[in-house]
Amino acid sequence: MERLRQLGRGERIVLVVALGVALDAFCSYFVPLATFPFASTAQLSLPSSGPPGWFRVVVWIVLAGVWAWCSFVILRVPPSDPSDST
Repeated sequence: MERLRQLGRGERIVLVVALGVALDAFCSYFVPLATFPFASTAQLSLPSSGPPGWFRVVVWIVLAGVWAWCSFVILRVPPSDPSDST
């Protein structure tokens, strides 16, 4: 938290945006790699590429919540210099 206090508001906003991009890249890369062995046991199902849709939605919602919580923590830290209100 001490390091966050040393950052200006603009730097903290850049940090929040970078965190969002990193979480998006993480989800875009790793979610399709997830395997579901139970999905291949169904006889009448079409071959699928990757996890089912509900899993992708849950992962995106969880990561959006993580990003929102981290953004709140990063942006609520008051600046160390009172003149840095912009």
